[in-house]
Amino acid sequence: MAIRAKSQSWQVIGLLVAAIALWAAERWNPGLLREWRDQPAAQDSPPATEVSGEPAMVGGYQRYEGCEWVEHRQNDGDSFRLRLPDGRVEQFRLYFADAPESAFRTYRQGATNHQRIHEQAVDFGVTDARAVEIGQEAKKKVEALLKDRKITLFTEWTDPFKDHRYRAFVAVPGGDGWLHEWLIRHGLARVHTEGAPLPDGTPVAKQKRHLKALEKAARTTH
Repeated sequence: MAIRAKSQSWQVIGLLVAAIALWAAERWNPGLLREWRDQPAAQDSPPATEVSGEPAMVGGYQRYEGCEWVEHRQNDGDSFRLRLPDGRVEQFRLYFADAPESAFRTYRQGATNHQRIHEQAVDFGVTDARAVEIGQEAKKKVEALLKDRKITLFTEWTDPFKDHRYRAFVAVPGGDGWLHEWLIRHGLARVHTEGAPLPDGTPVAKQKRHLKALEKAARTTH
């Protein structure tokens, strides 16, 4: 009992000393006690910084920022390869826009892209040869827009033809809208391929109306 009483006495003395010290500190520096009371409660460890390799989700799409253009002989105005921030290289195909083929090609077993070029030429109202020239121009201008720039990509990783060409939206570096709109506005692509709601929520039907208006204007000026 004597030991417990002695311990309690020392605790009381310690509290009195602490109170006197605080009183003296406040007397000499009136703001010190207030600052001490306003400090947040101590934590066992600092909060962890959130670090994730996962892309952000925007409008149902995975958004990848900082993608880079990758040179490839199969790159085209509406289909090309990009290096993702994690180092992967994948091929992406734009929604909505179909740029003409950039060359006449013959594949294995004798198949060609000549009929496709002819269909594109009819839609553009030009000859087959001129359609290929438009395709070459689209290819060069898209490369000029994206090469050596940081590219923002939106994709759901859909691969409708099972050929590892993933549907995507690409933002034009510098804030000039979407790449598929840019191609159609400049008369370098037709509104033809699969559509999807935009990452900003614009419905497919509304976007198609907008693209058709761009396409019509482009046909009268190009």
